[in-house]
Amino acid sequence: MKKEAKKKISSKELANIAIEGLKNKKGKEITLLDLQKVQGAVTNFFVIATATSETQLSALHDSVEDLIREECGQKPWQSEGRTNREWILLDYGDVVVHLFKKDIRSFYNLEGLWGDAKITHIKDEE
Repeated sequence: MKKEAKKKISSKELANIAIEGLKNKKGKEITLLDLQKVQGAVTNFFVIATATSETQLSALHDSVEDLIREECGQKPWQSEGRTNREWILLDYGDVVVHLFKKDIRSFYNLEGLWGDAKITHIKDEE
């Protein structure tokens, strides 16, 4: 039996699925940057989260990748940083997911660099 193709979803829906994957593994300081109206932006959305340990960083990566594959049948175009365990990037084209350890996130300050974006902070779940 042929597997049914997943429906095409918007970049906003894809970003929301990534956020759910992060929540599933208790990602911290989850932030959505809407770059759609930012001139020169290379993607529509950044989803950013902080991990409290290398183990959680890996779990966040796996959760996002697995949930997006389940929900929409998509794999990231590119994945970087899994070996250095400080900053992992999952590139889905219109959505880029950045997973940081706390000190590395502060150093790169993506929210500051992309200050023209519409920034939404997702409340941490207890």
